[in-house]
Amino acid sequence: MPIKEQVLESLEAVPVPATKRSVVGMNLVRDITISGKKVNIVLASTGLMAEVQDWVRDRVKGVVGQLTETGEVEVEYRDAKAKDLNEVARVIAVMSGKGGVGKSLVSSLVAIALRRKGYEVGILDADITGASIPRMFNLGSPPSGNESGILPVFSKSGIEVMSINLLLPNEDDAVIWRGPLIGKAITQFWEEVLWGKLDYLVVDLPPGTADAPLTVMQNLPISGIVVVTTPQDLATMVVKKAVNMAQHMKKPIIGVVENMSYLYVPEIDKKIELFGKSRAEEIARNIGAPLLGRLPIDPEIAKLCDGGNIEEYESGPYRSFAEKLIDIIPKGK
Repeated sequence: MPIKEQVLESLEAVPVPATKRSVVGMNLVRDITISGKKVNIVLASTGLMAEVQDWVRDRVKGVVGQLTETGEVEVEYRDAKAKDLNEVARVIAVMSGKGGVGKSLVSSLVAIALRRKGYEVGILDADITGASIPRMFNLGSPPSGNESGILPVFSKSGIEVMSINLLLPNEDDAVIWRGPLIGKAITQFWEEVLWGKLDYLVVDLPPGTADAPLTVMQNLPISGIVVVTTPQDLATMVVKKAVNMAQHMKKPIIGVVENMSYLYVPEIDKKIELFGKSRAEEIARNIGAPLLGRLPIDPEIAKLCDGGNIEEYESGPYRSFAEKLIDIIPKGK
């Protein structure tokens, strides 16, 4: 193996503090040059405070210095903007148009399904005024960073998360902003957060078809959209507005998820459709997209969300949804 490849491979063992990924995974390695036995490594300083830079430098020198072909190891830092380092292969938006249908829940379940398959995944919480993602993943620590970028907060399974709630003194503080400020915050989450190398970034959209969804549609390279609905006629009508917006913006729809589709009562082995007969297949057919699944009202998932343990969720309907999602979700850039 060429020495340069050995050096890069060894850097996989150098973690970025406050994350669950290496300097390679966060795409901080900018250059490796070798002259004789001397190795020069250039790292981006993006998101790393001074003391963290020193810590990372020492670890890099340690692991690279252990290579038998290596002599002197030099590490230097260069400034770089987060948006110039990020390599996000696919951006998946979760939208509905209607509030209260479970977009944040579905966004989380999509991210968890992808992570369980071994993909590097992030969640951008674009619901600025109604953020709930951090609570479901039990995330409360504020992100760290410097003037060139901030680091996302990592969940227990390694999902990167950025949400306005991570930046507020208290999670229940109200964000009383007009549309332009909300749009700017979403753009900053996309451009100023060091996402590194990601296979998928899941974007949890707020209700409606106004500033926030429009910002995402115009500024982010959307690979596909997951549409969330519920059985009620009212929800179906509003969801159609979101579908019309996606089609107008020429963004592909991956599939449809019907949330709160029914309540399963195991004692009598019966599904009760509390909100009326399912419209999922009809909606999917009208949209021309596959039905990814019908998720039930499940007391267990409510308990896990409230306790910050959404990553532990498992059920038959969810497995079926996850398998279909993995099968059809875009795999290329």
